[in-house]
Amino acid sequence: MSPPDNSPLTSIPHLTLSAAHLATSACEAHARTMNLGMNIAIVDTSLHLLSFARMPGAKLTSIDIAINKAFTAAGHRAPTHVYKENVWPGGAAYGIDKSNGGRFTVIGGGLPIAVEGEDGKQVVVGAVGCSTGTPAQDREVAEKGVEAVKEMIGRSRGAKL
Repeated sequence: MSPPDNSPLTSIPHLTLSAAHLATSACEAHARTMNLGMNIAIVDTSLHLLSFARMPGAKLTSIDIAINKAFTAAGHRAPTHVYKENVWPGGAAYGIDKSNGGRFTVIGGGLPIAVEGEDGKQVVVGAVGCSTGTPAQDREVAEKGVEAVKEMIGRSRGAKL
């Protein structure tokens, strides 16, 4: 339910720490099946880091990339891979990677966690960002984190996120 237009406050659901840990664990488990060390970041809807894991073998230079993928996916409410064709010179989003202090990333592997809100519309409650593999591998691992949170929410309909 949306607040009246004259209300001074809004209510926004946020991902919990337990849900973030579940997403991290699901990502880690899937990365192991792929024999990948992975950096995994989970942020809430306010773009704050809730959980981070650096698996053995994960690239040290991918730590910030994973965090920034989650930041971008939650903040822009879209997967990071959707920008791929639009960021080249002349593209509709050319230069967007320079925004937000350089944190906006267009590399695949960042996925928003969207759930049905009280009004029936999808609302982003957080995001998963993974980095070390190829963008396709990072995305595949991130998908497992998103799926785990959605399953958790499905099992606990009516409970707080």
